[in-house]
Amino acid sequence: MEIPFNKPYLTGREKIYVEDALQSRELSGDGYYTEKVSSFLENRFSLDKVFMTTSCTHALEMAADLIEIKEGDEVIMPSFTFPSTANAVISRGAKPVFAEIKKCTFNIDPLDIEKRITEKTKAIIPVHYAGVGCEMDAILNLAEKYRLYIIEDAAQGVNASYKDKYLGGIGDFGCYSFHNSKNYLSGEGGALVINNSSSYIKKRAEIIREKGTNRASFLRGEVDKYTWVDIGSSYLPSDLLMAVLYAQLEEMDNIKNIRKKIFEKYQKSLKRFVQSPFLDSISFIPEDRDSNYHIFYLKFNNKKTRDYVIAKLQNKGIYGTFHYIPLHSSPMGKKLGYKAENLDLTMDVGSTILRLPIYPDLSDEESTYIIKNITEVFKEL
Repeated sequence: MEIPFNKPYLTGREKIYVEDALQSRELSGDGYYTEKVSSFLENRFSLDKVFMTTSCTHALEMAADLIEIKEGDEVIMPSFTFPSTANAVISRGAKPVFAEIKKCTFNIDPLDIEKRITEKTKAIIPVHYAGVGCEMDAILNLAEKYRLYIIEDAAQGVNASYKDKYLGGIGDFGCYSFHNSKNYLSGEGGALVINNSSSYIKKRAEIIREKGTNRASFLRGEVDKYTWVDIGSSYLPSDLLMAVLYAQLEEMDNIKNIRKKIFEKYQKSLKRFVQSPFLDSISFIPEDRDSNYHIFYLKFNNKKTRDYVIAKLQNKGIYGTFHYIPLHSSPMGKKLGYKAENLDLTMDVGSTILRLPIYPDLSDEESTYIIKNITEVFKEL
């Protein structure tokens, strides 16, 4: 068999909605389907305000501008994340401060966050890894204690929850991704969630998203012309992409349930190998959290074993893969002065994790084939 790591899933209605958008000639931002998608997310997840964006990267950048991150500020985040999390801070002249992760979920550790708070700290960006929520109660308490903003990087967390609160809807801001690699996709796309009730923040987000203009106010008839009034950029996604996304969101529960079935099959079949001489752990979901089953991972006891298993699976046509090279140890991280020897657990996870294929089009026969071959490698080990 040839089993890719990821295969984008289509529901069958994407083409219908894209053709409808084409016929209506609403191809640019904030058209019919953009409104449908943002309203769907607000209603489904009980969110205050959702602005659709061209990517999660742009949602993070908008959030950084809305809290006026500037040179000299510090923002605490995990190093075990995608570069966009740090870029949103660095590009505004501020400094990412990398905190350690927890062994059970690979999410940022609230105890280590507090150790790194200084008078320069402006915000915390918890990253909900693998669709499993961070310990948000503890992070909220820290934010209140030290008067900090929380920007949730929920790129992997759409339709997952922490203590019955949907990820992205807990902090001051939430950032979603609908990239081709995510559970619900539009090819490229994202969303900024604003949970801060300030009307000023929402109005300014509208302006920043519209290239720094008050065009939205003009379209509502609130001003007789629109002009440049603030900083901003082109953050509006095409309505064609939102047409694709709406078809995906309509199948949200079905997509999640299929992924859950594959996740639980992996878990049931492979948990007997945990704590063996070569395997430290597998994907774990705490009882107070509901996952969206974005990732299923295996964590090995060393890099050599992990790389060996990847190679053996590839020889059988199974394309599992590693994940993040920790940002502080990356070429850019070193250029910025971070030391690779810091954050021991983060470094260990980055060099020993293996992600398995998990997507709705993965057949029962294919998942059985994957488990069979992993089991054979494990027996060999």
